[in-house]
Amino acid sequence: MSNDLILRVRKLSEHYAYTSIQMHEAVGRKAGLSGTDHKYLGFLMKQGQMTAGELAVLSGLTTGAVTGLIDRFEKKNLVKRRFAENDRRKVIIEPITENIMALMVPLYKDFRAQSEKLMASFSEEELKVIETYFTKALDIMNENITHLQTK
Repeated sequence: MSNDLILRVRKLSEHYAYTSIQMHEAVGRKAGLSGTDHKYLGFLMKQGQMTAGELAVLSGLTTGAVTGLIDRFEKKNLVKRRFAENDRRKVIIEPITENIMALMVPLYKDFRAQSEKLMASFSEEELKVIETYFTKALDIMNENITHLQTK
């Protein structure tokens, strides 16, 4: 494999990452959120209810920053707080899925359709290569996140 090809793919990957940030910022602004708040809302949707401490660990934010994040989400009626039944000191953050979906689905409608059309243009074998790349790239990122967080 040529170094030139590896360099081109690396540059495309970087460009994809930067463009992804720009897209999430644009979607977030349209939804009345910042791009990062929008992504943290995605964490809540994916993981489901969790404590503020769990969200802090997952996101890498401080507990103070998570409190502000939750306040912003609650103000927009996207999450609700409730006390844990077995420990009233512990606050559970619950995403209000129907409100989040009503806000976000229309903003992703065109992008999702275009992405699905793009994926359908690849053969099953090509999609498996793409899947393998993303799976291994995610493993590398997660290893590096862990490494950076423990040093």
